[in-house]
Amino acid sequence: MSTHRAGFVNIVGKPNVGKSTLMNALVGERLSIITSKAQTTRHRIMGIVNGTLDASDEFQIVYSDTPGMLKPEYALHQSMMRFVDTALEDADVILYVTDLYEKKEDEDPALLKLAKTDVPVILVMNKIDLAKGSQAQDKLAYWREIIQPQEAILVSALEGQNVVEVFQAIIERLPEHPPYFPKDAITDKPERFFAAEIVREKIFLNYKQEVPYSSEVVVTEFQEDETIIRIRCEIYVERQSQKGILIGKKGEALKRVGVQARQDLESFFGKQVHLEQFVKVAPNWRREQRRLRRFGY
Repeated sequence: MSTHRAGFVNIVGKPNVGKSTLMNALVGERLSIITSKAQTTRHRIMGIVNGTLDASDEFQIVYSDTPGMLKPEYALHQSMMRFVDTALEDADVILYVTDLYEKKEDEDPALLKLAKTDVPVILVMNKIDLAKGSQAQDKLAYWREIIQPQEAILVSALEGQNVVEVFQAIIERLPEHPPYFPKDAITDKPERFFAAEIVREKIFLNYKQEVPYSSEVVVTEFQEDETIIRIRCEIYVERQSQKGILIGKKGEALKRVGVQARQDLESFFGKQVHLEQFVKVAPNWRREQRRLRRFGY
């Protein structure tokens, strides 16, 4: 008799430990922003993988990439942490991702939440490609003692090292359940969301200091026909000075963002893209609940 396994596998951990890189590796699609800057993921992003274990048994894994766990400084951060709380509550399996450099903090809210869960926890120690000597094994032992997971795995998500072992550990703990999403789905997010995320990623890559963190991208038009997608997006910043930096001298900085974003958009959607960008000022948007709701937080 054939069986079907399905469940929510939620990826949590501190900012900048490689959660997005790991999810993209597990899903096989580039769904989450990857940059060297912390706090780039602001939403809970789902990636859906369907497959067959043998001749009869099928599975559906619903991965969730979540914002890095942090102490909220803005209303935006509070909204981001609500995504994390939800991910901990509805998980069938939790992947707690850490790396060679992270250390336990006193009264760490992430670990306090993990200590209360009955959900199976798999500890994933990332970035082992950077390890020297026994550093990776020593760190793994350190975090094993703190978290006491059901399983602990050393990985390099960037290089794909031991990602298959993570998948196997998940499958062993996945409950029998019908699929939660259609079998041809790869994510729960609409195309507009990924268009905005690709533009926002290029802002993180091209600007320094506060500008990327003060920016939000909203796609106001998304029109698709057989040969081209026409996208209009508004980029919001908090101050007039940030608008000037974002646009740059004679608009060169914003043009560079547009060129890079259009290349990725065409690769992501598989067709020609016409992209228009407009920069607007929304003072203190990260602190305003009304504005945050409009932006989807």
